Amino acid sequence: MFHNTFQSGLLSVLYSIGSKPLQIWDKKVRNGHIKRINDEDIQSLIIEILGTNVSTTYISCPLDPKKTLGIKLPYLVMIIKNMKKYFTFEVQILDDKGVKRRFRASNFQSNTRVKPFICTMPMRLDEGWNQIQFNLADFTKRAYGTAYVETLRIQIHANCRIRRIYFADRLYSEDELPAEFKLYLPIKSGIQGAGSSPTSDDDPTVATASAFCTLIF
Repeated sequence: MFHNTFQSGLLSVLYSIGSKPLQIWDKKVRNGHIKRINDEDIQSLIIEILGTNVSTTYISCPLDPKKTLGIKLPYLVMIIKNMKKYFTFEVQILDDKGVKRRFRASNFQSNTRVKPFICTMPMRLDEGWNQIQFNLADFTKRAYGTAYVETLRIQIHANCRIRRIYFADRLYSEDELPAEFKLYLPIKSGIQGAGSSPTSDDDPTVATASAFCTLIF
């Protein structure tokens, strides 16, 4: 999909506020739902993926299973809400040996397992909204001793809420990110949440989310 696109900085593949946020995503639903709703915490539209079985309700990109993303940027960043239910996501990459590898992170797994074509690992989410930062190049090197070339496909399973998913050439500080890439939490009664700070002198009614997910390797 992005093979012929100049890639630098930030490359977004899902933004919940867009007119067609799932345009390049395939959707699979069994005993659950995938829909856009308003989140009460951030008071904005998000994508909700809920299902009784995490393996049967998910979204995947690209839409065409025969195509690949071709994204060479090494950092995957996802702004995800912890629904206090089972949740998993999967990333398929290509390494410099020409081998397709999958990384699967789950909040219901306790140990990291590395097999020839798939690495599964535990994930700890804080309460509420989280920013998941996945260093694909580092994980590829540590798990397989090879170099990351590109991301082929990503799959986000139930149960979660999604604000944005994007790739980056490096990790950006909060001050460096464009406003639309930040997650704003309304400040109630003028009291900020822990670890939050006003994002603008012009708007004292919002604070940025500061919780980060931990991938355990």
